[in-house]
Amino acid sequence: MKSIHDFYDMMEQGNIMLSFKGEVTSDLLTSILQIMETKMETLDEPPKIKKKVYNILVECLQNLYHHIDEDDKKTAQNEKSALFMIRKNEEGEYSIMTGNYMAVENMDLMKSRLDTINSMDKEELKVYYKEVLNNGEMSAKGGGGLGMIDIARKSGKKLEYDFADVDDKFSFFSLNVKIAQ
Repeated sequence: MKSIHDFYDMMEQGNIMLSFKGEVTSDLLTSILQIMETKMETLDEPPKIKKKVYNILVECLQNLYHHIDEDDKKTAQNEKSALFMIRKNEEGEYSIMTGNYMAVENMDLMKSRLDTINSMDKEELKVYYKEVLNNGEMSAKGGGGLGMIDIARKSGKKLEYDFADVDDKFSFFSLNVKIAQ
């Protein structure tokens, strides 16, 4: 039972506002967004910050929901889950952290897209967003990669990411989006 208290302390010290590990469903997304909308209303933040955090959260959760491959859910541990956390540090900066399993064969494309996005400044991202929107290319999931571009544009920061090896078929993809004040 002490470990539960230790976990609580770790979350409290890390300023975790909300965390979840489990299967991502449309009902869950609706609930999480309602919870965060309520939490954001209670904080004494400028409306612009509340809107930015909420909009980026929507994009991050949609990415988890729409981009977990059926095959990606069936890992060596038979996990069907993803992870996300929202925190606000002492300086007032928000972080939205997500994690999910990803097939190893999809890693290089994702890394390439994220590196491309991270290499651009605000104006370049704006132009790139329009290019991707207008080029008509769609991913296997129906998106054109606009979500990550939009997250980078709205956050005003580079996207932090990592791939942790799980086995020969899967990696665990982690994304940390920091939101500038």
